[in-house]
Amino acid sequence: MSKVMYLLEYPIDLPGGAQMSTQSLCQGLRKARAGIEPVVVCPSLLEKSKEDYPYSVITYKAYENRENRKIVRFWNLILRIFAYREIINKVKPDIVHIQMPESAIAYGILKTFGLFPNIKYVFTDRGLYYGYRKHSISLLCYSLKYGDQILCTTKLNKNLWLENTNFSNIALISNTISDEFEEYREEKRREVRKRQGYGENDFVLGFAGRVCQEKNWPLVQKICRALTDRKIHYKVELVMAVFEQGDEEVVKEVRKGIEECIGKENLCYHQDLSQSEMADYYYAVDVFLMTSKFESFGKAAVEAMSRKCAIISTKAGGLVEVVGKEENLYEVDNIKKCVDYIEELERNREKLKEEKAFFYERYEKNYSQKKCLKEHILLYEKLLRKD
Repeated sequence: MSKVMYLLEYPIDLPGGAQMSTQSLCQGLRKARAGIEPVVVCPSLLEKSKEDYPYSVITYKAYENRENRKIVRFWNLILRIFAYREIINKVKPDIVHIQMPESAIAYGILKTFGLFPNIKYVFTDRGLYYGYRKHSISLLCYSLKYGDQILCTTKLNKNLWLENTNFSNIALISNTISDEFEEYREEKRREVRKRQGYGENDFVLGFAGRVCQEKNWPLVQKICRALTDRKIHYKVELVMAVFEQGDEEVVKEVRKGIEECIGKENLCYHQDLSQSEMADYYYAVDVFLMTSKFESFGKAAVEAMSRKCAIISTKAGGLVEVVGKEENLYEVDNIKKCVDYIEELERNREKLKEEKAFFYERYEKNYSQKKCLKEHILLYEKLLRKD
């Protein structure tokens, strides 16, 4: 049994793209019985216990890792270096797979001293090359000199790495979504919509994301006002994830803006949903809207596709590639195209059905967990054969 160790700088139970992708990979590897044992190394868990996971979770001491706390972040880097050295020496993995830049930098420092020469090193850049600060990308590239494989989740980012670095060992594997989204069931959609009080002809829009500037929540209110001005009849399913002080005020403002457009009775609000709950949430939605200023990939769009939602999105980073359809992309500062699209689908339900079918087929072809898991397993097997 070969061991793949995933090094994280945030707890695995803290909601976040890298953590969720890591969980999905580990769950998939266990189910696939591919002869690969996943091991997660992360800071102390927030709420869950190690026993809640069907794979090995090893924790180390770290302090809250906020962007503006530079001394704490530096101290965490030191703690991380020593923790990784001790844990890796004890567990002796065959492959170390990292999806977070600070963990990659810490591991690179260890490699500088000649440690772990026989362990294969994989790094997944889940962001975009131009999204890093100058000093961060320099340190990351220094670490990746010791890497066996660099993975990108979009062709856009792969090309950026090839154009801006001397690395050639770069491959493409899309983001891995949770296995909660793997199976689509039509009866589940009917059940969820009935539970939410929606009739077959009710037209439901969906917005979801964490509270942060990148998600551009003011644009949600602007779109809703424009739709209401056109006399479009719709309901809204809204999910927001709250992490920091002040986030609740943003939630209150967004909810108020939507309710002023459609009435309180036509807004269904959810907060901090689990992956299982999110998988149910998308069943209630007809059209899922992305309003982001920046997205390295856009995992929410893929999740919505898996539940046969039509997608309309801003032209933000990796979303352009994930959505893959120019007529379903609009500019942040010009929402007319977005509003026109939604109006057309509300008036023409046959067109709505065609759009849902298109995006579901796109999901199955390009972004299913089964496909992403298979690609990871093939990569791991290839690296292990190199021994």
